[in-house]
Amino acid sequence: MIVRFLVRLPALMLAVASLAAATRAEEPSPAATADAAKAEHFTSKVEPILTSRCLKCHGGEKTRGGLRLDGREAMLKGGDLGPAVDLDAPDESLLLKAIRYEDGLEMPPSGRLPDDDVKVLAEWLAAGAPWSGGDTAGARPTTSEEPDAPTADSWPYREVVRPEIPTVRDRSWARNPVDAFLLAGLEADGLAPAPEADRRTLIRRATFDLTGLPPTPAEIEAFEADPATDAFERLVDRLLASPQYGEAWGRHWLDLVRYAETNGYERDAAKPFIWRYRDYVVDAFNHDKPYDRFLLEQLAGDEVAPDSVEAQVATGFYRLGVWDDEPADRPLARFDMLDGVVSTVGQVFLGMTINCARCHDHKKDPIPQSDYYRLLAFFIDMGEQTGLETRKVGPEGVAVMAAVEKGRTEPHVLLRGNPNLLGPRVEPGVPVVLDPDRATFGPGAGKRRALAEWLADRRNPMTARVFANRLWQYHFGRGLVPSPNDFGSLGDPSTHPELLDWLAAELMGGGWTVKRMHRIIMLSSAYRMSSRPSDAALARDPANLKFQRFPMRRLTAEEVRDAILAVGGVLNPGAKGPWVCPPIPDEVLAGQSVPGQGWKVSSPEESARRSLYVHIKRSLAVPILATHDAADTDSSCPVRYTTTVPTQALGLLNGAFANEHAAKLAGRLAKGREGDLEAQVREAVLLTTGREPTADEAARDLAFLHSLRDEAGLSEAEALVQYALLALNANAFLYLD
Repeated sequence: MIVRFLVRLPALMLAVASLAAATRAEEPSPAATADAAKAEHFTSKVEPILTSRCLKCHGGEKTRGGLRLDGREAMLKGGDLGPAVDLDAPDESLLLKAIRYEDGLEMPPSGRLPDDDVKVLAEWLAAGAPWSGGDTAGARPTTSEEPDAPTADSWPYREVVRPEIPTVRDRSWARNPVDAFLLAGLEADGLAPAPEADRRTLIRRATFDLTGLPPTPAEIEAFEADPATDAFERLVDRLLASPQYGEAWGRHWLDLVRYAETNGYERDAAKPFIWRYRDYVVDAFNHDKPYDRFLLEQLAGDEVAPDSVEAQVATGFYRLGVWDDEPADRPLARFDMLDGVVSTVGQVFLGMTINCARCHDHKKDPIPQSDYYRLLAFFIDMGEQTGLETRKVGPEGVAVMAAVEKGRTEPHVLLRGNPNLLGPRVEPGVPVVLDPDRATFGPGAGKRRALAEWLADRRNPMTARVFANRLWQYHFGRGLVPSPNDFGSLGDPSTHPELLDWLAAELMGGGWTVKRMHRIIMLSSAYRMSSRPSDAALARDPANLKFQRFPMRRLTAEEVRDAILAVGGVLNPGAKGPWVCPPIPDEVLAGQSVPGQGWKVSSPEESARRSLYVHIKRSLAVPILATHDAADTDSSCPVRYTTTVPTQALGLLNGAFANEHAAKLAGRLAKGREGDLEAQVREAVLLTTGREPTADEAARDLAFLHSLRDEAGLSEAEALVQYALLALNANAFLYLD
């Protein structure tokens, strides 16, 4: 219950403001409204706080926690946790406890209000929570036509203009403009950035970040011993040049475009040769293909370079979604397929939930229903490609799954999204909020190329902002816009819009090259910070919205599996080509309609390849990947949310994969160190955490090994396997700081 109140209380506080005018004449307590001075105090002091810090969540059509604050009576009645305000004992009001961060309540969740604002609200409650006259006192708009809804003049719909770099007091800390923008915000709040992390932390962080794999002990030792001032810069360059870089960052892109290798539904048949698209993405990152070209090839490779195998493979982008091989309503199924494309294009390239306008005008953003169908018109001639259809391209006749336009279909708005209810005819077009002049694209051949070129035009403000935000997100764990697929009203506001604009301008000004952006971000002081917060930062910015410290994170699903293979010394570095199928327990296979269908187990050597190459079958997931939050493949996955559930620990302790590779790690520890428990412990900690064990850690680990032999009666080899399993379950192995 407390958690629900925490989420909803900002709305409570915000909607409080909207009660003022509409209910002034109906207030049950004359003392709350009759005093003009109190009303003026509300208008000048209280309402601005509620409007700026609370109304986003609690001032619209939908309130959270069952609490309506459209009138004073509703506020006093309260929601799931009861009244938010207690007029008889105002100091005990839930609202006041929440803004003081008392009794487990913390509102707003983004960080405590300044003490002066808390004092204003406390005095207001003590005075009986009086309201001013008027209507809704700062209530949040409920439709896109209302005054405060986003418009073409609202950020982020304005054209990207490079902002001035702020002046900061601590110039020695600001290595580049990234630091200046962050530090300006920290200094304004009286905070200092965390100190620089030690070198072992930095190499582990950077190596996982850019390659998805742990650094080797030799790499750690060499970096730690390198006295050069540019040692970290050279480390970053080496990692960016590694072929594993494309595998790690290609995986991020595959999340976004809902990459899977089967069609879904009951039969869940494989998509032939779709793995070529995966390899195309990996190569694009490794070769630093400019993002505008990367975008162009995926949306219109067949129009740009019809004889190029690479460009044709890129259009496999259109073949990634689910496909029903026996739909009950074939026209509806076709438009569901097209909706997957429109949704992905809108969210991934533009950060706009255009799909919300499929059946009606967008409820919160300036996206009319006609915009949805104008965007869909770019893809409507894709025809009814089946989930199995392939064709041969290039002089060598390479078999690919690619885009194929078939005929010409006249696009219409579908009333209520129903293919049987044709509305007005539309032409291919882009969201009006981004193109008030309504550029004409034409319905014929080449329209997808025209769309791709418009997306990469710097006059379109969204493409660069959205991708720059993703780069920041994958480095820091959270975007400058925390909802990376939704920059609109239903998403989260940007914490650093000026920094994001600077990054977007830098991306475009640098020719859309991605590796250059990695260097800018990673060579900043901000990226090198420790993850340990100061007391002041915990008090003033507990959610770390200002990036006072580097965010700690758990390894992703693929990183967990790949790191286990790597530290066990069995990771197969083989790249590209058809997918592999590692063993899956019979209990998991039993969940299929036909157990084991479509899962031909690969050899042990092939099964030890990186998780990127493991077959992504929509109806069957490898347990260690599924339990550690692998991407959902049915829709675009912009963020890997980290859950903590019992099955993760149970799988890592008892699962066949973990135990098999604990034995392999134990064999690696014993080789050349037979009988030397101290050396085995040191190597285990170094391999799994990247650092030497402390004296206390070594002593405890040795005691554990001895207890396994002396008390549990295990042999030396058996005890080492159990110790290796313990090392693979340690937080220091599974988390980066």
